[in-house]
Amino acid sequence: MKLLYGTTNQAKLTSMQRVTKKIGIEIFGLNDLQNIQEFKNIQLPDIDETGKNPLENATIKAKAYYELLHIPVFSCDTGLYFENVDEKEQPGTHIRRVNGKTLTDQEALEYYSNLANSYGGKLKAKYKNAICLIIDENNIFSSMDSSLEIQPFYLVNKAHPKMIKGFPLDSLSVDIQTGKYYNDLDELAVDKSTIEIGFTNFFEKAISQITR
Repeated sequence: MKLLYGTTNQAKLTSMQRVTKKIGIEIFGLNDLQNIQEFKNIQLPDIDETGKNPLENATIKAKAYYELLHIPVFSCDTGLYFENVDEKEQPGTHIRRVNGKTLTDQEALEYYSNLANSYGGKLKAKYKNAICLIIDENNIFSSMDSSLEIQPFYLVNKAHPKMIKGFPLDSLSVDIQTGKYYNDLDELAVDKSTIEIGFTNFFEKAISQITR
């Protein structure tokens, strides 16, 4: 099976490819469409992600890409939530969107570093993830199950010297159990509870229902 992942973020694409390859699914991203003759001149839509939560946004994106391209596609979305933080400062689905501006990797690093600093140097945080997969009009699957969540972690005010393009907040994220920055963990360690398990189960369940 071959699926389009509705993202231009290469880091997210590479991360998901590690998982889907193990279960026989080949995925490619929006940037790869230019290499496919029938899609190379397609103008991608500017999708207004107006959903109230990650699942609504994932569904909005997947439907937009499916309606444009009419090929199997999935989209994901993530919300970031902090414990004991004022509602006005909760990022939710707007992790990169602050005060009407879309932040670059460096700007996101600086913003969240300052936010953690204003709360004593660290915040307990959690990512809630969602996915929507559209094979065709009759086969649509979606989830925001807790198995897709990364375990709670600390977001701190001092950045790790290494920053991975597309994942700037990993430079501020510290594993609660080990006390290590995400960027010092094994490259798959952070994915174990989410992408490798939760998303794998999601795809396997969807495929089993399609092939019945």
